[in-house]
Amino acid sequence: MLAALLAGGAAGAFAQAASPAAGRAKAAMCATCHGPLGLATAPDAPNLAGQPEIYLAAQLRAYRSGARRHEVMGVIAKGLSDEDIANLAAWYASIKLEAREP
Repeated sequence: MLAALLAGGAAGAFAQAASPAAGRAKAAMCATCHGPLGLATAPDAPNLAGQPEIYLAAQLRAYRSGARRHEVMGVIAKGLSDEDIANLAAWYASIKLEAREP
């Protein structure tokens, strides 16, 4: 229970500190594979647009620590600060997508 409360508090602080505008500027380096609006252009890259902020931040931290491995993302994430990660996650999460039934 305490862990859940602490995690919820951390998520709230994380969301308040993040800047989608700063994340958008930082995301220029991501555009080659993930597209300028988070819709992947590389066949092996995931779409980032509209993903939950907490999920994106967790994945970037996992790449940075080496807990999640990918040749390119491991190198890129090593250079990201906690603030960069929060801002990138806020930017991609702020992009709204529309799903349509086929």
